[in-house]
Amino acid sequence: MDIPKRRYKEKMRSKRRNAPLLFTSVSAFILLVFLSSPPLYGQAEKDTLVFRIMGYNVENLFDYRHDTLKNDYEFLPDGIRHWNYSKYKKKLDAVARVIIAVGEWTPPALVALCEVENDSVLRDLTRYSALREAGYRYVITHSPDERGIDVALLYQRGLFKLLSCQSLPVAKPHKNSRPTRDILHACGLLLNRDTLDVFVAHFPSRSGGAKASEPYRLAAAQRLRDAADSLLRIRIRPQIIIMGDFNDYPYNKSVQNVLKAGAPPAETDSLDSRTLYHLLAGKNATGKHFGSYKYQGEWGLLDHLILSGNLLIPDAPLYTAENKAGVFRAPFLLTEDKKYGGKQPFRTYYGMKYQAGYSDHLPVWAEFRLVY
Repeated sequence: MDIPKRRYKEKMRSKRRNAPLLFTSVSAFILLVFLSSPPLYGQAEKDTLVFRIMGYNVENLFDYRHDTLKNDYEFLPDGIRHWNYSKYKKKLDAVARVIIAVGEWTPPALVALCEVENDSVLRDLTRYSALREAGYRYVITHSPDERGIDVALLYQRGLFKLLSCQSLPVAKPHKNSRPTRDILHACGLLLNRDTLDVFVAHFPSRSGGAKASEPYRLAAAQRLRDAADSLLRIRIRPQIIIMGDFNDYPYNKSVQNVLKAGAPPAETDSLDSRTLYHLLAGKNATGKHFGSYKYQGEWGLLDHLILSGNLLIPDAPLYTAENKAGVFRAPFLLTEDKKYGGKQPFRTYYGMKYQAGYSDHLPVWAEFRLVY
């Protein structure tokens, strides 16, 4: 091989050896320029959306078929209430209408329901009522309650990605006490990748008198408090929402002494991120005309919205305030109270008389701002 040809081949081999190094240097330079340049199309900007929640005791949402081992006989076609497919279908449409109305035509992100019988009624509610286009998923407890009623949570899976769900049994205060409803705990992921823990509870009723039945509700409240405390201890930034019908008022022991959920402080600087606050307690103190349930002519708040302090901090990723929550009092949910005057909830049944109404409770709601 002559000298010029050998020098040419050596030169080409040298270029090939240096090519990866040259490519790496150029790539590093381009990457450095890209990272140092201002973001395009608002990539660094955050977006916000409305994240609305609601709690609703739907007053005996039973289907018209018998559940084995459950005392649901009064809600059967041959039962004392003559419950049938037509009444059941009307009830589903009524509940769906309320949920849509509370969301102001945008389905709420989370809907806590009390007094639902089983999975079947939730399937029918989400698939065969006016909610069929809303895309709800649901979770439900399967409690030892003798009548077979449970609590459930409807959720928009695009806004709340379910991570886990469990039923928390409530111990009986006495050996011979009737079993009561489990507490539902659902944990999910928000659009900003934060974790949100939601509890839905329906405390034992006041049957037999408020004083005699109080130990039942105190036991349920303690079970709920223990579950919330465990999260307040382990979560770096706990975000907890508690909803449901407690069959107690904000001033009763179950709320004040056990859950220790009072009204938020006037100054946000005084908020404790690991304390529970009652979002409606301040409004409840305004007088006897505020409430979600009417008993012997007086309104009272049996349906509650309780939050961890982190959700009340104005610059928090998920934030609400007292003026962003309330009781939903749409005119179609009310009817004339002929005995005590004023208005009262338009119930499905008044005693044993079928009225084709909605519920004996009014829904409660809260609107959050979610930054993601």
